[in-house]
Amino acid sequence: MKVGEASRTAWAAAEFRAAHQVVDGGRVFADPLAVRLLDSRPRDRMPVDPAQPSARATRLFLAARSRFAEDAVAGAVRTGVKRVVVLGAGLDTFAYRNPFPDVRVVEVDHPDTQAWKRELLAQAGIGVPDSVTYAGIDFETQSLVDVLTGERSFFVWLGVVPYLNRAGFDATLRYVAGHPGSEVVFDYTMPPSSMPAVARAALEDQAKQAASVDEPFQTYFRPDDLAAIMRAEGFAVVDDIGPAEMAERWFEAQDAVPAGTPGGHIMHARV
Repeated sequence: MKVGEASRTAWAAAEFRAAHQVVDGGRVFADPLAVRLLDSRPRDRMPVDPAQPSARATRLFLAARSRFAEDAVAGAVRTGVKRVVVLGAGLDTFAYRNPFPDVRVVEVDHPDTQAWKRELLAQAGIGVPDSVTYAGIDFETQSLVDVLTGERSFFVWLGVVPYLNRAGFDATLRYVAGHPGSEVVFDYTMPPSSMPAVARAALEDQAKQAASVDEPFQTYFRPDDLAAIMRAEGFAVVDDIGPAEMAERWFEAQDAVPAGTPGGHIMHARV
């Protein structure tokens, strides 16, 4: 992202979540605050209208990754987790819908994006609960150890990994791994070379759009390679689902995907 500006990809992700509420009835993932947050200001022009049928696959993927993450958070809370850390929080709204009275939420993001988000929250009349704190970080010059206190936590890390270089990805994993009992959910993208022509072209187009706002894709993983990396860092992989598994869990019949179809994945791992 450009220095002094909020993340454009954070806005795009929120647009897709809001469109899922309106177009799909929030069937996979209910997030009414996404609509309120975006309605508080004029809409930015996007290359793809998230409400159009052609954007259905992206809407459903973004809904699925949020559903997957928040289902995993609920499970962790039942085992005693008291802090949820949202890394690269963008316009995520979990902290303002948090159904767990004893759970604190820390949003970690660039200060420019956090200031922009707080303006949108105020304009939308969405209050900030006492359970929410903000940890501003410049990922170019700081690490998580600079802005977080160490304790067992659940880390929600959505829509971030593809934009990190490998060193940034590894550093975050090492931080989480240093806190026994912690868990993390993140999404990642398989390399374009692993995909058939149509899917590869779509991914390359997304990458071009992200690069045009100075938020380029940098890191891709194959599932088996990533599983080996996670084990080496001290994690047990709880779940790793791709397009076919998402479709089977949450999508309608017309959205069925053949087993083994490459694409975006969501991983849940535990230290």
